[in-house]
Order: sequence, then structure tokens, then C-alpha cells
Amino acid sequence: MGTKSREYLFGATVRILAERAKEARKDADSLACQAWNARMLAFQGPAQPSPALGDALNAGYRYLEVNCLGCDTHQTVALDIVRRPKTTPIHELERYMRCRQCSERSGRPYKRSHLVALRSNKISALNPPSVWWPGDR
Repeated sequence: MGTKSREYLFGATVRILAERAKEARKDADSLACQAWNARMLAFQGPAQPSPALGDALNAGYRYLEVNCLGCDTHQTVALDIVRRPKTTPIHELERYMRCRQCSERSGRPYKRSHLVALRSNKISALNPPSVWWPGDR
């Protein structure tokens, strides 16, 4: 006569609740990123507070769109290769952004950039850069 193991009794409940918690975290991260994108595109800031790097990756936003103030180009930065802790807020990455074209032209690192939005894909002909709303088109 043996008793049933705790895994047998409670295992399914624990797994189901863990899965629901994972989905809720992903939904919360997605909503935080959407709110930050709306604030950045509608009001052009403020960038603070911003979601954490890990939250953006968890929500499916793999790229950060940055606008260079020197040459007015939009570029995307892959967030999964950024060498910062996943708890780093997105707005703290702004100070590390450098435009390669402006830096080569001036002969020194050109650091003036502006965060635009989080993106799930890179800028291409099919996925144009984000536009400020309303106005700059």
C-alpha cells in the first residue's frame, strides 16, 4: 500500500498555473511595449519610464529603431545582441548609440541620436521606418 506522489497529485495544476503565469507576463510585457511605442510616436517622448530589455524581447520586439539627428537616418538595432543585463531599461541604451556614417564623416564618435520605437522586424522596403504622428511624414 503506497500513497500517490505529490507530482501525481499536484503536478498538472502546477504546470497549468505556471503556463498561465508565463502567458500573463508575455501579455503584460507586450502592453508595456505598446504603451511606450505609442508615447514615443505620438509625443516624441519622454523615453522614461521605458520597458526593460528583457521585457521587450519577451514581448517579441527584437529591434529598436533609432533616428540619427546628424544625418536624419533611421536605423534598427538588434536587441538580442546588446551586451547589457536584461533588466536594463530601453531608454538607457540611447547614450550608447552612435551613427557610423556621421562618425566616419566627422572623424570622431557621433552620439546624438533619438529613440523612435520598438519594432518586431528590421527596416526594409516592406517595413518602412516609423513616422512621428502627426506631422513629419
